[in-house]
Amino acid sequence: MNWFHIEFADFAKAFLSVLFEGAPFLLLGALISGFVDVFVSSERIAKLLPSRPAPAIFLAGLLGLIFPICECGSVVVVRRFIRKGLPLGVATCYMLAAPIVSPIVALSTFKAFTGQNAWLMVTLRLGFGYAIAVLVALVVHQLPKRLVAATSAPAAPVKRRTGLSISADAGDDSAPLDFAQLVAKASPMRKVMLAIQSATADFLDVTVFFVIGTAITSAFAVGVDREAIAPFAQSPFLSVVALMALAALLALCSTTDAFVAATQLTIFPPAAKLAFLLFGPVFDLKLFWLYGLIFRRRFIVLMAIGLFALIAFICWGWAMMETGR
Repeated sequence: MNWFHIEFADFAKAFLSVLFEGAPFLLLGALISGFVDVFVSSERIAKLLPSRPAPAIFLAGLLGLIFPICECGSVVVVRRFIRKGLPLGVATCYMLAAPIVSPIVALSTFKAFTGQNAWLMVTLRLGFGYAIAVLVALVVHQLPKRLVAATSAPAAPVKRRTGLSISADAGDDSAPLDFAQLVAKASPMRKVMLAIQSATADFLDVTVFFVIGTAITSAFAVGVDREAIAPFAQSPFLSVVALMALAALLALCSTTDAFVAATQLTIFPPAAKLAFLLFGPVFDLKLFWLYGLIFRRRFIVLMAIGLFALIAFICWGWAMMETGR
């Protein structure tokens, strides 16, 4: 049985349609991320949060609605917040929730699923994304910090994600500054330029994953024989697990993954697509390495297993409700 056959014209049409639909949301998300990176300090975040840990965690999960940031930039920004004294549980909640509980993600998900019960998908994605982030953060808050947090290294010279070293405005090219120090010394116009530079770096970094992920799923969508994957798509549990694994491998940005789910994975049920949209933003291959900046590797593995099991259970439960079993 020839289970894979692809026509270039079909592949190009599928690939370009997702690419052009998702690119504006990717750019908008990167721009907002860059300005949050530069203009939103941990002190400003702390002023918005209650002093008690539990209420602060619950509120931190909603900060993405005000300060949205993609998962690629969130780890770097949150690491800086932790170094400035933001509690680990609070920072974890913002890091996990912001890539999902975001107006950009809500808008892109609604646009992608128009005609496919879009309001329900947006509500479930943001609602479960918030609940999962809060739950993980409460667990992190209860655990001894020595078992969770990685050893904090001194702040590195500013080489940002573009690989460029940035010096102070004063002209001292020999002494690169920590990014936070550089922002503090910069003029308002220089801060805008730094925000644009940060946004550009985020956009270029995430675009690589988006293009690769879109290419893979487009080839999958138009090239794989439906009979070969029908057992996965028809089983509530297998469909959920399969798309969660796919989300981890593709490492798409949360501002654009909905277009892939809605247009390229049409054979899978809504519950599996929801699992794809929930798991990818909180854990994928790139995040496994990025989380090492904040957490111990052993904890990252345990967190990945916990997130996988929790999201699989939630989405499998929804799938069973839909089928009436």
